[in-house]
This record gives sequence, C-alpha cells and structure tokens, in this order.
Amino acid sequence: MINAKQVFDDFVKLDINERTRFFSLLSNTIEPDHMTHDELFGDLKDAEFTAQESAKYLEISMATFRRHLKNKKIRACSTVGNVHLFSIDDLRAFKNAMNLLQ
Repeated sequence: MINAKQVFDDFVKLDINERTRFFSLLSNTIEPDHMTHDELFGDLKDAEFTAQESAKYLEISMATFRRHLKNKKIRACSTVGNVHLFSIDDLRAFKNAMNLLQ
C-alpha cells in the first residue's frame, strides 16, 4: 500500500505543469459538492451551533438568519446565558427544505 511519504516524494519530482494538474484533480475530488453530509459533518452529530455558525452552515447572511428567527422558521434548541444555540439536525432539515424550494 502506498503511503503519504511516498506520494510526497513522487510529487516533488513533478514539473510545475503536472503539479498544477495534480492540485486541480485534488481540489475537484474533495470538493464539498462531492461529499455527503455525514462525511463533512459526521463529527458534529448532536452539535449545537451559535447563530453566526448556523448562518455560515446555512450559507446565508446574519440578516437573513435573523429574519428566519423572527418569522419562527428557525428556533433555538437551547440558550446559555445570552447565547442561543441551534441543533445541527434542525439546521440540516431547514437547509434541505430551503434547497427544495429553489
């Protein structure tokens, strides 16, 4: 089985054009569009996000996130002090619903 050291040793032998091609192939292979939700966020099972993290996860602005909160389309699952936390499962369901509407 090939290991990372062997790959690197071979990589440094490539000319600049082949290195560029390699990075292009690599970026297209591990692009988030090609990964499942579990591959990207599996380690976050049962996680709770802050509002800012939630907006980033949903790929929307904070203003849009706040509007969804105000309209009760998104609800906090818990509060710690003044910080509202949002369930990853709820956010995923909301994101899937948003994608269905597009």
